[in-house]
Amino acid sequence: MKNVKTLMLAALPALMPVVAFAQDTTAAATEAAAEVAPIMDKGDVAWMMTSTVLVLMMLIPGLALFYGGLVRSKNMLSVLMQCTSIGALMMVIWVVYGYSAAFGGEGTYWGGLDKLFLAGVTTDSLSDTFSAEYKIPEYVFICFQMTFAAITPALIIGAFAERIKFGSLMLFCALWVTFVYFPVAHMVWGAGGLILGWGALDFAGGTVVHINAGIAALVGCIVIGPRVGFGKENMAPHSMTLTLVGAALLWVGWFGFNVGSNLEANGGAGLAMINTFVATAGAILAWNVIEKFTRGHSSMLGAASGMISGLVAVTPACGSIGPVGAIVLGALASIGCYFFVAVIKNKFKYDDSLDVFGIHGVGGIIGAVGTGIFTAPSLGGTGAEDFAMAAQTWIQIKAVLVTIVWCGVVSFILFKLVDVIMGLKVSEEDQRQGLDQTSHGESAYTV
Repeated sequence: MKNVKTLMLAALPALMPVVAFAQDTTAAATEAAAEVAPIMDKGDVAWMMTSTVLVLMMLIPGLALFYGGLVRSKNMLSVLMQCTSIGALMMVIWVVYGYSAAFGGEGTYWGGLDKLFLAGVTTDSLSDTFSAEYKIPEYVFICFQMTFAAITPALIIGAFAERIKFGSLMLFCALWVTFVYFPVAHMVWGAGGLILGWGALDFAGGTVVHINAGIAALVGCIVIGPRVGFGKENMAPHSMTLTLVGAALLWVGWFGFNVGSNLEANGGAGLAMINTFVATAGAILAWNVIEKFTRGHSSMLGAASGMISGLVAVTPACGSIGPVGAIVLGALASIGCYFFVAVIKNKFKYDDSLDVFGIHGVGGIIGAVGTGIFTAPSLGGTGAEDFAMAAQTWIQIKAVLVTIVWCGVVSFILFKLVDVIMGLKVSEEDQRQGLDQTSHGESAYTV
C-alpha cells in the first residue's frame, strides 16, 4: 500500500494539467451554452405585443379622427380613407422588402435584401433588445417596427389634406417609404447605420418619424399648392370633439410608441413612460399660457396642438432624460411649434393644412437637439458621468441635418415625379364639392 501511495503522489503533478484542462473545458462549455441560449422573457414579449397594438391604434382610429376632425365635414371621410389605406399599403410593403431594407443587414445607408419576403424568419428567430441576455421573437419586432412604418407616411397627409388625388397619394407613399423612410430608419437604428455610428440618440423616432414626416409635409404642401379659397374662406375644423378624441387616442397609443421602444418591460420602460406623461402635460400647459397672452383665451385646438407637440418632442428623448427635463422640453416644444404655426406659416403663406410641419417637423427638431442637452446627468438625464453635452448636441444636430436634406431633396423629386405621372391635385370643382364624394363616392355624414 505504501508503494501504491508513493506512486500516486509521484503521478499527481502529471495529472494536474489534465484536471485543469477538464475544468477549463467545462467552463468554456458553460459559457458557450449561455451564449447560444438567450433568455426570452414572456413578460417582455407580452408588453411588446401590447405596444404594437397601441401604435396601430395611433393610426386607426387615433390619427384618422384627429385629422378628420380638423378638416371640413365634406372631407372627413377622405382623411379616414387615406389613413386606413396608407396603413394597409405600408404593411404589405414592409413584409415584401421594407423590413429587409431597414433592418435586414449591415450597411451605411440601408439593410439590403437578405430578408426579402422575410426570408429566414421563423417562429424560433429572435431579435436583440437593449440587454445582451434578453431577446424577443423576431416576428414581434417586425410587427412593432411595421406599425412605425405604417403611421409615418400617414402623418404627412395633413399638410395637403382636402386637395390631393387618392391614387397619387398612394403612389407617393409607396415611393416615399422606399427611398426616404427605410434608408433613414436604417441609418438611425440599423446595424452599421451612418447616424447610429455617430452615436446619435433617437429613442423612439424623432428623426425617423417626425422630422421625416414634417419635412416631407412642408415640401408637399408647397409643391401641390394651397386649397381653393385659402386665406379667404373659413376653413375651421368641423369637429373639435373628434379632434380631441383622436388626440387622446394618440396620447394613449404613444405609450406603445415610446415605452415599447425600450423593447423590455423594465426600469428603462418606466422612465420612458413617466416622460411621455409629463412632457405632454408641460406642453399643453405652455400652449394654454401662450394663447392666453397672445390671443386672450386658451383654446381646445391649442391644447390638442400642445399635446401633440409635447409627444413629438419627447419621442427621441424619453429613454434618456429625466422627468423634470421632460417637462421643460415639452414646454419649449410648445413655444417653438406655436411660433411656426401662428407666425411663420402666416408670414410665408404656405398652406400646411393641419400644421404637420409646424408641429411634427419643428417639434421633432427641438426634441432631437434637446435630447443632446437634457440627457446630461447634471440636468437629470441618464448620461454617463463623463457625458459631453456640447459634443452630443452637435451629433444630434448632424443627425437632424442629414434627415432634413435627405428627406427634403428626395421628397421633392418624388412629388414632382408623381405629378408628372398622375397629377397631384384635384380640380377646383372637386375641392368645392369635397373629396368624400368626388374621390370615394360616399360621405362621412348623412344629411
